[in-house]
Amino acid sequence: MKATTASYILTLDLKPEIFQQHILEKRFNISRQIYNACLGELLKRYKMLQNDKEYQEVIKIPKSKERNKLFKQLNQKYKLSEYALHGFAKPIQHHFSKNIDAFTAQRLATRAWKSFEKLMFHQAKKVNFKQFGEMDSIEGKSNSTGIRFKNNQLIWNGLIIKVSIDKNDIFAQMSLQDRIKYCRIQRKEIRGKIKYCLQLVLDGIPPVKIHKDTGEVKHYTKDGEIGLDIGISTLAIVSDNKVSLLEFCKDIETMDKEKCRLQRKMDRSRRSTNPNKFKENGTINKDNKDKWIYSNHYKKVRSQLKEIQRRIASKRKLEHEVLSNKILEQGNIVKVETMNYKGLQKGKFGKRLGIKAPSMFLSILDRKLKYQEKQLLKVNTWTVKASQYNPFDDTYKKKPLSKRWHELDNGIKIQRDIFSAWLIKNVKDNLQEIDRQKCLNSFDKFYGLYQIEENRLSQCSGLISSMGF
Repeated sequence: MKATTASYILTLDLKPEIFQQHILEKRFNISRQIYNACLGELLKRYKMLQNDKEYQEVIKIPKSKERNKLFKQLNQKYKLSEYALHGFAKPIQHHFSKNIDAFTAQRLATRAWKSFEKLMFHQAKKVNFKQFGEMDSIEGKSNSTGIRFKNNQLIWNGLIIKVSIDKNDIFAQMSLQDRIKYCRIQRKEIRGKIKYCLQLVLDGIPPVKIHKDTGEVKHYTKDGEIGLDIGISTLAIVSDNKVSLLEFCKDIETMDKEKCRLQRKMDRSRRSTNPNKFKENGTINKDNKDKWIYSNHYKKVRSQLKEIQRRIASKRKLEHEVLSNKILEQGNIVKVETMNYKGLQKGKFGKRLGIKAPSMFLSILDRKLKYQEKQLLKVNTWTVKASQYNPFDDTYKKKPLSKRWHELDNGIKIQRDIFSAWLIKNVKDNLQEIDRQKCLNSFDKFYGLYQIEENRLSQCSGLISSMGF
């Protein structure tokens, strides 16, 4: 296997002419057809495998190395592998050779295989085929053939498109000095118009601009411990020199309300134009096989909904990136509790988690830590019990979720999330238990920083109730 190295992405705008846009649209559609053909072939082979009597016998065997070996032989028999799928895609690529190169076709086959692999290993219930207009990206395998970036241009099978690069963009200029692993063409619908951009997957660590005036570029190098306590709507941060309690993705709330309004509007329109598709109790009549009818008004609102969803996703990712940078400015040893967000999604917090995306935030933070050859440290939630522990009398006491303050024996009250983040920061290296002596030694400094944050929060208006202020 090839050695994996750190990578990052530089996104540049493409400036295609009208005729070049038509060619790109044609190639995206051909790519969609190749992807769907590969996915359909995999499902066909998988069904043949499932009907095999030998497979039906092997699946009854208890899990073991011998069982895995038999499964591997059956997969080879029915050509269920990534490289066998490359062979299936080869003649299809030859048919479309004027538009799609061999490496791009192999990437599409690999993409279909990864999607199918989740179904085969029971990590997904089904796979979805790409409908017309749903193929949003195409990528190559290297910058030497196929989709290439050369002399500030995209070159692909006779197609040459100018790439927009701002001369004053120091980040882009510094990034282009790194080796390009491969290129990806991305298709986006922004405000009802199709836009294209070129993503360069670069080898190395992305530069971080520190000073706008001097143009100095360097990476985060500050050492220090940080404890994080991520709630459904809040984030508590405790470092050696700062204590913070923030509302998670605050600016997205208003946009989400607009999204819900558009969804209700679409539902009313759909019900008025398709009364035969619904039962008397308002649920969809699955027995009715008539074609859905969508009015022009519905299509207009659907386009508005698509745009607001894109804006929410873009804004959320930007906020996560900025917040993770602010955290790394305080230290590079970051500790957080292990949380099963998929399990929480099934309960009453599902919608809130979908808006805030805390798991995505932790992934971004972990990625940035890996640039410094470090990783996000996840402490054991069940053994640490940060919300229950009192280091002064070394006891654990359960508190209801509605109780937002931690009361100490000397009468001092500390906001619950901030106190938990401080305890997480002081977890031992084994990530299994809290270092009580470390807590006692650092409490005075922590409490001084906490009082500064408490004063700031008490003067703020419009705080959510879960903060307790």
